[in-house]
Amino acid sequence: MAEQEYRMERDSMGEVRVPKSAYYGAQTQRAVENFPISGIGFPPTFIHALALIKYAAATANEGLGLLDGKIAGAIRDAAKEIMEGKHHKEFVVDIFQTGSGTSTNMNVNEVIANRVLELLGKSRGSKEIHPNDHVNMGQSSNDVIPTAIHVAALGAIRQNLLPALIGLHSALESKAKEFDSIVKIGRTHLNDATPIRLGQEFSGYARQIELGIERIKAASNGLEELALGGTAVGTGINTHPEFAMRAIKVISEETGIAFREAENHFEAQAARDAVVYVSGAIKTLAVSLTKITNDIRWLASGPRCAIGEIGLPETQPGSSIMPGKVNPVLCESVLQVAAHVIGCDATIMICGQAGNFELNVTLPIVTLKILEAIQFTANAVKALSEKCVIGIEANQERCNELVENSLAMVTALAPLIGYDAAAKIAHEAIASGKTVRQVAQMHKALPDERLKNALDPWSMTLPGSRKEK
Repeated sequence: MAEQEYRMERDSMGEVRVPKSAYYGAQTQRAVENFPISGIGFPPTFIHALALIKYAAATANEGLGLLDGKIAGAIRDAAKEIMEGKHHKEFVVDIFQTGSGTSTNMNVNEVIANRVLELLGKSRGSKEIHPNDHVNMGQSSNDVIPTAIHVAALGAIRQNLLPALIGLHSALESKAKEFDSIVKIGRTHLNDATPIRLGQEFSGYARQIELGIERIKAASNGLEELALGGTAVGTGINTHPEFAMRAIKVISEETGIAFREAENHFEAQAARDAVVYVSGAIKTLAVSLTKITNDIRWLASGPRCAIGEIGLPETQPGSSIMPGKVNPVLCESVLQVAAHVIGCDATIMICGQAGNFELNVTLPIVTLKILEAIQFTANAVKALSEKCVIGIEANQERCNELVENSLAMVTALAPLIGYDAAAKIAHEAIASGKTVRQVAQMHKALPDERLKNALDPWSMTLPGSRKEK
């Protein structure tokens, strides 16, 4: 590229050529050159959280008399632009970078500093507004990046994940009520078991999601503690004693979340236990979603040559070669997201162990994986609820047919005629191809009315024994 397409910027290591149009500066350019790893950057939600911290820091430092009001106001304006999604192309550092996330902290500092210079009518790169001295005042990457992780993750959980889960829970609970009158065969070990109501089955799914919501809410409370104010190693060197309190107040006001200063800054910077904990709760949800969506696609399998007890909404053609084939694509999408989330948790767990002395050195990848786990799950759950669960229909005729043909119906006879006699009826039904009812009638195992009552499928879905006293 021609020489005029660059400008020269300087950092503590010397001069660096930076693209003339870029808001970022020398330290960012060094990081771009040092880490040509994946092409993956920090998620926008994290960059916005980082900009919010700069906004809050400028406000706190101005209030403490440490930062000129005009400069603080311009920093807030520039940070707000980033929070609104502007300048996204300026955040160019790869996620696989320095383990503290310093390169991306400086990326944001430099973008804000150069944008402030522009807002004040000065030239980019002049350092009259300094990325470290002004934008990063009272901060260190070592407390800022962990703070941004908590702000971004908790915001995404409360704004996206929990509302999506509440919607899915409502949809499943609605189906549980809608299907409560439909008796179907239960299954254990992938084999026929005693009857269950389709509504009872769906109530179990709804409860799994309800418990998932409770677990995530409880686990995510730890994200309310912020490391801001600890600076380099947790001691708070080079920051005002009131800085963290003032800055966190601004962050709380802007987000509507009751963030608070960490009770112990050494824990807050050296460990990532709060993220590991909430990741585990999201992983548990992924396991629940795997169970639920697998069940749904099996119940809908067929539709003629398998189970076929429910029908799913037809969302798209399922085959490039088989006309008319429709597949449970929403369920399959969720299964893949769940697998990814479980992998994210494994990565976070390993990274959580990388806290050496006063700092964890895997902060960028922890950030990426927790935000992927939250956002991918939220998106998948919302799609599953709106495009699949809400439109599920029961095939009552098929449910009735499978109940009547099931050998497990004989279970209701065991308290009345004994286990061995009931087993004999079951074995004969297998050999003859007849139903349990037909074999029992043929051998007059019980008087007709008592047999009819004993083999009533609805009654089998209620607790209690049929053995007469």
